[in-house]
Amino acid sequence: MPEVLLIVGILTAIFVGYNIGGSTTGPAFGPAVGANVITKVMAAGLMSVFFFIGAYTVGPNVVVTLGTDLVNDTSIFTLRSNVAVLFFIGGALFVGNYAGVPASTSMTAVGAIAALGLATGELNWNILGEIAVWWIVAPIIGFWVAGVVGRYFYPRINAWVAIESKEGGRPMVSVDRSGLVPRLQFGVDADRREITGALVVVAIGCLMGFSSGTSNIANAIAPIYGTGDVDMIPLILIGSAAVAVGCFTIARRTLDTLGNDITHLPLTAAIVVAVISSGIVIGLSSIGIPASFVVIATMSIVGLGWGRATRTTTLSGVRAGEETRVSVGALTADEEGERSPKIGEEEPADIPKASDLFDPSTTARVILMQNVVPAISTIGAYLTFRFVPVFGF
Repeated sequence: MPEVLLIVGILTAIFVGYNIGGSTTGPAFGPAVGANVITKVMAAGLMSVFFFIGAYTVGPNVVVTLGTDLVNDTSIFTLRSNVAVLFFIGGALFVGNYAGVPASTSMTAVGAIAALGLATGELNWNILGEIAVWWIVAPIIGFWVAGVVGRYFYPRINAWVAIESKEGGRPMVSVDRSGLVPRLQFGVDADRREITGALVVVAIGCLMGFSSGTSNIANAIAPIYGTGDVDMIPLILIGSAAVAVGCFTIARRTLDTLGNDITHLPLTAAIVVAVISSGIVIGLSSIGIPASFVVIATMSIVGLGWGRATRTTTLSGVRAGEETRVSVGALTADEEGERSPKIGEEEPADIPKASDLFDPSTTARVILMQNVVPAISTIGAYLTFRFVPVFGF
């Protein structure tokens, strides 16, 4: 019986990993695929490789936090309870995927494991409090860093990026397998500036894949690791393989969406948001804190738009009482490669409305599901472990 439960637990963890691969590949490589820089197959391959690197190097820190530190007594991680925890994580994520919303896997996983600890009286409130504080602080950091970039550095970055979306045709970056050793091959008409921009977009996707591995591998394997029945490395290999399968299958649909599901970001903004969000996630993962890339990225988008819009007014003008009209739609004010006016030279009328960037109905759906999905996992797990006798707590 224990062997059967262990197999069921691993299969459930594989299902969770499969969903993670499907939901995280799009945000990471959507801009590169949408701009016809690389193919979906290459995006899936790069995502699989860099997810594994992140999971293998930094990921164990988060696995330990969720698998051992979040509860005071790891004996509650029985095979039966682990199957239930993973079921609620995978089930809740499936609800989010079905609704077409990139739900936070970290919040969903922490909610299910914390519910187990709460129901058994073994929840480590200090660790949970530390995680919760960082969940509040991290999006704020993302907002302000993106705001500074939007006000002072975005025009320079925008002028540097030279990639434009090209419908159909051969991808700008491909792999030439005609020789003994495969090598990168670039578009015939691409100049050095476009090639550099293409490599930057692909590198950003790889960075996001790495950051996803550092944080999300724990969501699939931490409950199994908590039992002590399987070592860390085999679990990371199994989880990463499941993620890879998701990358090559269900992720193909999410790759059709550029940037973020709640907004139509220009490529420059997508790059800036990805760098800021990935950096914060990697930093938190290094200290063992599971982080939500989606929440941090959303606040970074708003911060970037806010910072970009404040360029219509100088600091001296603010002190003199001039009105600053802020619109998150400011991110669409520039075309890729176009030089922006200096701070204070732009007119507020030149800044698009917020509705040009955000789809109100989609935004409302995302905000709703960002709370509903973790709530389903947390409440469902707590009620199960608290009142279902079969678990024996």
